[in-house]
Amino acid sequence: MSYMALYRKFRPQEFKDVKGQEHIVTTLKNQIKAERIGHAYLFCGTRGTGKTTIAKIFAKAVNCEHPADGSPCGECAVCRAIAAGTSMNVIEIDAASNNGVDNIRQIREEVEYHPTEGKYKVYIIDEVHMLSIGAFNALLKTLEEPPSYVIFILATTEAHKIPVTILSRCQRYDFRRISVETIVGRLRELMEKEQITVEEKALRYVAKAADGAMRDALSLLDQCIAFYLGQELTYDKVLETLGAVDTEIFSRLLRHILDKNVTGTIGVVDELVAEGRELGQFVTDFTWYLRNLMLVQGSDDMEDVLDISAENLALLKEEARMIDAQILMRYIRILSELGGEIKFASQKRILIEIALIKLCRPEMEKDLSSLADRMDSLEKKIEKGIAIVPQTVGQKVERDKTLAAKPELPRAVPDDINQVIANWNGIIGQLPGVSRNYFRSALCSLGADGELMLVYEDANAYEYVKENRSACQDELKRVILERIGKEVALEIRKNDSGQRSADLYVDLKQMIQMDIEEEDFQ
Repeated sequence: MSYMALYRKFRPQEFKDVKGQEHIVTTLKNQIKAERIGHAYLFCGTRGTGKTTIAKIFAKAVNCEHPADGSPCGECAVCRAIAAGTSMNVIEIDAASNNGVDNIRQIREEVEYHPTEGKYKVYIIDEVHMLSIGAFNALLKTLEEPPSYVIFILATTEAHKIPVTILSRCQRYDFRRISVETIVGRLRELMEKEQITVEEKALRYVAKAADGAMRDALSLLDQCIAFYLGQELTYDKVLETLGAVDTEIFSRLLRHILDKNVTGTIGVVDELVAEGRELGQFVTDFTWYLRNLMLVQGSDDMEDVLDISAENLALLKEEARMIDAQILMRYIRILSELGGEIKFASQKRILIEIALIKLCRPEMEKDLSSLADRMDSLEKKIEKGIAIVPQTVGQKVERDKTLAAKPELPRAVPDDINQVIANWNGIIGQLPGVSRNYFRSALCSLGADGELMLVYEDANAYEYVKENRSACQDELKRVILERIGKEVALEIRKNDSGQRSADLYVDLKQMIQMDIEEEDFQ
């Protein structure tokens, strides 16, 4: 016999097996016992919370030959036929692929016929929000005045997309996200039945990763079991299988950020990439880690809310004392924005590195939210004995004189630099997207020792090119070598003078005839 996935094998067949939706189960059972059954129901909620499962159990219960306390017996011919999917009285329709007017007209024709067995014909329309406007209009009349033997159960994850005229004709039931404790209890029960040894900590991580969906939890656990078939499933093995990161990594990363250690921070990202961790999940988990820190700062009694071990809670409390609340909120804001961007990004690593550099270098941002972090950086410099001396009037005048005098080029620009500038468009056109854009924004000038000097006014671009030597500078040198057959030295400089770079440096691209071929920068 072929293997059956856990979520299918252990799908609840009776109301008592449903976990986390007691408020809905109790109401439906009471309706069945009192014979106050409605003609149209709307089940709303996120994926994997039991909408279709409860709809099938309800369909069995209203047709069961020997119901007990509002639940189906599961033994009669009707119950067995519905469970096997062979009953003519329970019709499941996927509105995602059957969303046209003709599909609904077919239902309107079918409801004229009485059920072949049992009391009711039950139509379960999944993802009902996918129906077209015409299909909703076609359904409206039937939904308003169906035959006494017909029950409609509409299931959706997006109730706001359903017309008000449909909503007003249905009894609405909102399915809640299932709690971590409830999911852990169910997983533990099923693992005992399967005779598989799983660490409690591993079950708890799977339950958290499922985000309130029992089906997702069973699918994730199934994946982990398959990877380590025949072995005890530990917490570390679950992390390895799901590409997740242990909290120790988050703690180390946060301390690098607080120390403004860009090299150490990027090193953690290198480590995660080398281990094959899923970067999108890493951003989500790190954001939640910072959220936990914020909750610890807000109250001392967070053991139950955070649902973590005493050891990890003590670590969180220690780190909560190391960071200001406003700075922490800035970190969460930047990472939350990153989480939205990274879903559809092709270069996830680069986006993550830029965001982490922002956390380490608050001076790169000039908005008010980074002000507390910039002040904190200054205070730490003073504590370490790094003098922060304001300029005197004389120093400022002398500095302005220096800046005002644009350096002159030597009489002859080195031939290799001349060739690079002449082919600049073609060279940067061979670079990856992010690097290409950053190099395009640079002013190309000549360094004191004849090297190619790239001047940046954009602090983000400067920091990225400066920190990512192998991904940016070395790659540019490689492309230049391939293009002109010569190696060229680079100097990366930031212009933070407040004046335009073109007023301070000679722009070689304005002096040297560049290539005019059209380059594809897409």
